[in-house]
Amino acid sequence: MTATVCKAFPRRPRRVRVADAPAAARMAVMAHLDRIVTEWFAEHRRDLPWRTSTPWGVYVSEIMLQQTPVVRVLPAWHEWLRRWPTPAALADDTPGEAIRAWGRLGYPRRAKRLHEAAVIMRDRFGGEVPADEADLLSLPGVGEYTAAAVAAFAYGRDAVVVDVNVRRLLVRVLTGGDPAPSFTAAERTLAAEVHADVEVPAALWAAAAMEFGALVCTARNPDCANCPLAEVCNWVPTGQRTSRPQAYEGTDRQARGAVLAVLREGPADAFEWPDAEQLQRALDSLLADGLIVRERQWSLP
Repeated sequence: MTATVCKAFPRRPRRVRVADAPAAARMAVMAHLDRIVTEWFAEHRRDLPWRTSTPWGVYVSEIMLQQTPVVRVLPAWHEWLRRWPTPAALADDTPGEAIRAWGRLGYPRRAKRLHEAAVIMRDRFGGEVPADEADLLSLPGVGEYTAAAVAAFAYGRDAVVVDVNVRRLLVRVLTGGDPAPSFTAAERTLAAEVHADVEVPAALWAAAAMEFGALVCTARNPDCANCPLAEVCNWVPTGQRTSRPQAYEGTDRQARGAVLAVLREGPADAFEWPDAEQLQRALDSLLADGLIVRERQWSLP
């Protein structure tokens, strides 16, 4: 299937934005959204292992999927669950082993926080992933989205699950714009309105909307030509294009990753990097984050 960006569509008269439309019109569009997206999901959903996993498997997947593509998460998730099938199993191991096993998933602070969360689950929650959103929010590395996602996907709770894919889908289809750089009050209200109107379980709606945003209504190359929402979408007529992602090459993130790649193989006395100042910044930040330690040599904690 060839993806076609929205600029391929001829411009049509600008539609009334959903936010300005009468309540009845807004409800009609939302009803279409619910039905079309869930029907699409039934036919096109990917077979992802965490969709039928334990609450711990769901929790691990949500942490790993933060800013990391599914294709890179899959092998790491399988290996993680094989090695640490429960929170207690991870909690009984060292933070350094968690960081080492994290490999090249990126943003390695997630590994340290996942280990810290496992310790809390073992010590405070009887070795189980908590089901309540407030309890989930008390865990290191868990924000509003992750708490709602785990509550919905692991326990079937009626939570409003909104990740970047859901935000993009709702804002484009219902307002004709693109989502803001961070989750806004207006976007939160929009998501809550849609959540209140859907007639399927929260977990099904969230999974369907996330999948649709990931595979059809993508950030840089949306497949508008084959999108089943094109006829009710307010974004299609605008022909808007979105910005490119931030570069990785030459950044402090790359330097941090290079240091961790060396230390996953074992302790080191020094590191080779073309920019000495950048290397020092990387080492200082990794120390501050608790991802590395310095005794006689540099090593993982």
